[in-house]
Amino acid sequence: MDKKNFLSIYAKSFNWAGFFLPKETYLKCSNLYDFCRTLDNIADDEGTIDVKLRRFLNFKNNFNNQEFQNPIIKNMWVLMDEYNISTKIVEDLFDGVESDIQSEVKLNSKKELLIYSYRVAGTVGLMMAKILNVTSSNSLKSAIDLGIAMQLTNISRDVIEDSKNKRFYIKHNFETIKETLATADLFYDSSFSSIKDIQLTLRFSILVARRIYRQIGRNIIKKQTIQNYNKSGKIFVNDSGKILQTILSIFDLVKLSLIKKHNHLRDKEHELISEEINLNERF
Repeated sequence: MDKKNFLSIYAKSFNWAGFFLPKETYLKCSNLYDFCRTLDNIADDEGTIDVKLRRFLNFKNNFNNQEFQNPIIKNMWVLMDEYNISTKIVEDLFDGVESDIQSEVKLNSKKELLIYSYRVAGTVGLMMAKILNVTSSNSLKSAIDLGIAMQLTNISRDVIEDSKNKRFYIKHNFETIKETLATADLFYDSSFSSIKDIQLTLRFSILVARRIYRQIGRNIIKKQTIQNYNKSGKIFVNDSGKILQTILSIFDLVKLSLIKKHNHLRDKEHELISEEINLNERF
């Protein structure tokens, strides 16, 4: 499967937003996505836990040994070298994926939810920011926030699907889903002003991805009850909705040019994560 198909099949919202990136930057982001998607597939594909764990450890070992016959591993190391992406970030991603390769996954606290969301998605936001040449620590923190916000949106959308796979990240009731999306909104808000640190030609794509993903959460809220949610299937943003969010992103672009960058807003949550993972070492 080629890179474009990885994005277009598995990540339609990101692929839509990627249309607004220069081709070279899109290809680099696609290489990062290939790596992350390969890991996700190992955890999510059918098979016994033992088989998944064996495949995971084999891929991790090949990565650590820089087995460049695998182009996905080679391209990832090229990105890490070019953009000074710490191996600690990739190790965090490996830890997050490995935590899903169990007979049952259950998160029991907000701290566990935030740490998990950082590992599987905040890491991706951080690596993306580095590929987009973001260097300020405040802005890199905000990139983590955008990744966490998107992961909380995913978790809120996929409660039924995850439970079928014995993964219980949050409780299966509408109040908890709404609370999780309210937390996601805090992280979406925290991510906004630091997008100013991304050069103008790359900025719009991130604004579009942020808006479309946030709209998934709003579409979930519109279901109003757990009964409606349960009957809805996979909740997404259709093409007309993506067009609307893309247009609204133009206003975000203007707004961004008029505001000042603010200090990082989610320090309390980052402190919770940092009780287990030293985020400062990842910048």
